[in-house]
Amino acid sequence: MAAAKSLYFGYGSNLWIHQMNNRCPENKLLGTARLQDWRWIINGRGYANVIPSKGDEVWALLYELSPSDEASLDVYEGVPESYVKKTLSVEYFGEGGYGEMRDSDGRRLVDALVYVDVERVLDGPPKEEYIHRMNSAIADALTQGVPAAYIELHLRPCIPEFPLAIQPTRD
Repeated sequence: MAAAKSLYFGYGSNLWIHQMNNRCPENKLLGTARLQDWRWIINGRGYANVIPSKGDEVWALLYELSPSDEASLDVYEGVPESYVKKTLSVEYFGEGGYGEMRDSDGRRLVDALVYVDVERVLDGPPKEEYIHRMNSAIADALTQGVPAAYIELHLRPCIPEFPLAIQPTRD
């Protein structure tokens, strides 16, 4: 019997499909998903995190992971020192045989793995190397259907379009 696959909610640099393919070569991109009552931040370590926040939402790409991909991702994400793994209910917008469970509003819900830093929950500046990865992630997120309004409202205030060292100058 094959080991169970897991669903993974990639909300930070793992929105970048190339990075996910390198980290988790057996992954299957399923589509977009939304986590209600949580907020996206850059935390004090300089990386993306999600924190509980009534009325907010976090958009992500939903991936199916093999057990070996999940183990690999645990290493990249620094489990359990940097992030802990939580299973949270997310609204799924992709195709396929996922999301048979529906809430009272008719939304398709799935349980997904979400990596959360429970210790570093205050806003901070992004690491310089993270800006490039997040810009690649944002580009992929937009092409996969993450709303542009969400990107502009939540990610862009934290992630400049260009690294600060190469910001275009204005006369």
